[in-house]
Amino acid sequence: MERIAVLIPCYNEEQTIAKVVRDVREALPEAAVYVYDNNCTDRTAELARAEGAVVRREYKQGKGNVIRRMFREIDAQCYLMIDGDDTYPLNCAREMVNRILERGADMVVGDRLSSTYFTENKRPFHNFGNSLMRMGINGLFHTDIKDIMTGYRAFSYEFVKTFPVFSKGFEIETEMTIHAVNYNMQVENVVVEYRDRPEGSVSKLNTYSDGFRVIRKMLQLYRNYRPARFFSALCLLLVAAAFLLMLPILMEYLDTGLVPRFPTLIVCGFMVLAGIQSFFAGMILEVLAAKDKRDFEDRLTRVSAEKRERA
Repeated sequence: MERIAVLIPCYNEEQTIAKVVRDVREALPEAAVYVYDNNCTDRTAELARAEGAVVRREYKQGKGNVIRRMFREIDAQCYLMIDGDDTYPLNCAREMVNRILERGADMVVGDRLSSTYFTENKRPFHNFGNSLMRMGINGLFHTDIKDIMTGYRAFSYEFVKTFPVFSKGFEIETEMTIHAVNYNMQVENVVVEYRDRPEGSVSKLNTYSDGFRVIRKMLQLYRNYRPARFFSALCLLLVAAAFLLMLPILMEYLDTGLVPRFPTLIVCGFMVLAGIQSFFAGMILEVLAAKDKRDFEDRLTRVSAEKRERA
């Protein structure tokens, strides 16, 4: 098992990949550097190999698919993941790695948003989306993660080997963050500088389609990990809507003793029943979620024992 593995997922980054690998070599000379070629059509793989990186390929398109392959194939005490677009200086790499190896953190988040991100990034909707996701996840899950969408992170062996990757694309960062928060893993933030892509280098993140997928993933994981809260909110919404629709009917009945709109009354009754069903569904799923957390602790214990044996 390697002590430090640096993971660089890449799709058409020939303009920057050689410099990124050199910077990694300088910052972490003892680390093994892996570049994963996600169907590049340029010289990314060739240039990375020339700089001494181990180059492997993932044929299924999408960052989530690449990370699934990385986590499955590589064993290390500490993993440092960084993008191949040269937007992250490596001067904080050692600190992030030490948070894993010496402090026992499970995930270290490279926090761009507390430094230069908003002045360096030239896409205003990306700035808004990052702030929205940070506020949404911290609010829903009662945590304090400083940067949800950053591609600069460090992980422990325990995190990597217990993290089930379901995302295919850029929503993977959201999935990793919520997974760590849900299972009460030790997450730490390190402020890192951010610099915009060099001229000619193009972001693969689509502001609108990928942004929608990220928001959908956040709500999906909230439903899965906090079912009681999710379905209780749905219950409250249905009952409140039913009450608002029923109120004029109730007022007219109190005034005249007549119920002139039976179809609306019937719909309101079904909405209340649906709300009650939603509430009890949430209670049942909450029990299953609690059992999943207990099972996760067992898996975590087994993985930790495996790590000690292999170290």
